[in-house]
Amino acid sequence: MFTTRPEIAATFGAVASTHWIASQVGMAVLERGGNAFDAAAAAGFTLQIVEPHLNGPGGDCPIILHSARLGAQQVICGQGPAPRAMTVGKLRDELGLDIIPGTGFLCAPIPGAFDAWALMLRDHGTWHLREVLDYAIGYASRGAHVVPRISATLETVRPLFESAWPSSAALWLRDGGPKPGQLYTNPELAETYSRVVREAEAAGPDRETQIEAARRAWYGGFVAEAIDRFGRSFAALDTSGRRHTALLTGEDMAGWRATVEAPVTHDYRGHTVLKCGPWSQGPTMLQTLALLEGFDIAGMDPVGAEFAHTVIEAMKLAYADREAFYGDPGFVDVPMAALLAPGYSAERRRLIGREANNDWRPGSPGGIAPRTDYPGALRRAREMATAAGTGEPTVSRLGASGGDTCHIDVIDRWGNMVSATPSAGWLQSSPAIPGLGFCLGSRCQMFWLDASLPNGLAPGKRPRTTLSPSLVLRDGRPWMSFGTPGGEQQDQWQAIMLMRMVDHRLTIQQAIDLPSFHSEHWISSFWPRGARPGRAVIEGRYAPAVLAELQARGHAVEMGGEWSEGRLTGARLEPDGQIFAGANPRGMQGYAVGR
Repeated sequence: MFTTRPEIAATFGAVASTHWIASQVGMAVLERGGNAFDAAAAAGFTLQIVEPHLNGPGGDCPIILHSARLGAQQVICGQGPAPRAMTVGKLRDELGLDIIPGTGFLCAPIPGAFDAWALMLRDHGTWHLREVLDYAIGYASRGAHVVPRISATLETVRPLFESAWPSSAALWLRDGGPKPGQLYTNPELAETYSRVVREAEAAGPDRETQIEAARRAWYGGFVAEAIDRFGRSFAALDTSGRRHTALLTGEDMAGWRATVEAPVTHDYRGHTVLKCGPWSQGPTMLQTLALLEGFDIAGMDPVGAEFAHTVIEAMKLAYADREAFYGDPGFVDVPMAALLAPGYSAERRRLIGREANNDWRPGSPGGIAPRTDYPGALRRAREMATAAGTGEPTVSRLGASGGDTCHIDVIDRWGNMVSATPSAGWLQSSPAIPGLGFCLGSRCQMFWLDASLPNGLAPGKRPRTTLSPSLVLRDGRPWMSFGTPGGEQQDQWQAIMLMRMVDHRLTIQQAIDLPSFHSEHWISSFWPRGARPGRAVIEGRYAPAVLAELQARGHAVEMGGEWSEGRLTGARLEPDGQIFAGANPRGMQGYAVGR
């Protein structure tokens, strides 16, 4: 089968990520004696420099890992919660909003990425913080290669930066802004990380002591103080069309740390799939696989209409349940066991027929009634379509330029594995914080201003994120780390990749390179939280007959670009000790390396 590049084969270690520089940084750490956790952290901090339009220091980062030393898997939750002052009453009653803005300060949670990396490094790594951060500091100081998407993103928000976010203009538009192929520096961020290292080392020579000091500097020291000061003093224009100061404070940051928890799991044909809990959308992939277990996936053409139809119909059901039941388990009783129970999956599976069904159909696991705002999502979609036709609200005026995500997979020679999906804190999400060189994230846009909904806003609650790394055990042994950017599509493209590997016996690279597809039959997690019933997109390399058959079955499907679906990466460890890795060729940024 044709592939765009060979699947990497290694025995010493392998790294796959959404940017070649991050992959090479991770591999350099392995070559210098670091383990998978050291390598993933160094690569993750580097991604903040080389893909600033896709993630940043003020963003989020969920991690799933396997520790060979412990013989166990863990989830590190780097998803920060809503600030204490962020209440439904504050936003709806006092500020007059019916939806949380998608940019600016009101949608900013406590930034979780730094503490997720630091916690993983403290508990599982071997390197000192200076060694790990040295790569990111170097690229921020001396310059990183500018890919075209960075420049294109900046052009969409240039009018906003120049007219309303002067700190972002000063950081990103100096000398006219970075051009594709140039080297571009971020001296403010370089100094931020250098100061964190200095304060860490002042605490003493011990590695763990230094990491703890760095966490205090970030969440209770100069970083938190700068965030607090700027958030109180500057009112940022956001997608509501108005200016607002921040609800996030230094006190919020001082009281939060990343946490460790057990993954949610489901067995699919001898493979145990591990995902983050229902504070993420990760279990939708498990529900999708549970539904598809009852079909002869192996007997379907992996690029045929029957496969696409069946998978899309299963995804529609899983994503309806996501909206109806998922939320932070610290605040919501999520019926996870019932959602994955064989009887419930069998009941839902019977809803999948030969023809597409474009109704909104959440289930009732254990007799629990579903609750969603589907009518409101349809209304917002119509309103935005009308507004787009009149040119308002425009990207340039309000900065409604969505970001994407990054992903990293690492396996080392000891059998440690990391799957991490850092995101948010995009350069376009909120005004840059003077003196720090980065901005806050916008994940709280995913909350509803209705406390009765599972993902309804509450102070201290984690917004249900779309970020969704994956780890897989085969016959009980750690086998594969994989993931992708893509918002709602993350758990769709990953499920398709895994089925093509398990059911169709493809390699990582073959499964990634095949044309893929996604459904948009869900309520969007992103502002303005609309819905597009029945819509699906298949990649442009599909045969025209596949498009015709899907349309004949009732799917509102269209053909996308030839190389437009997915940014998957993955690495797997086989029983003979060989490590295989692959990465997405789409966008010409992702690479896998190993030896």
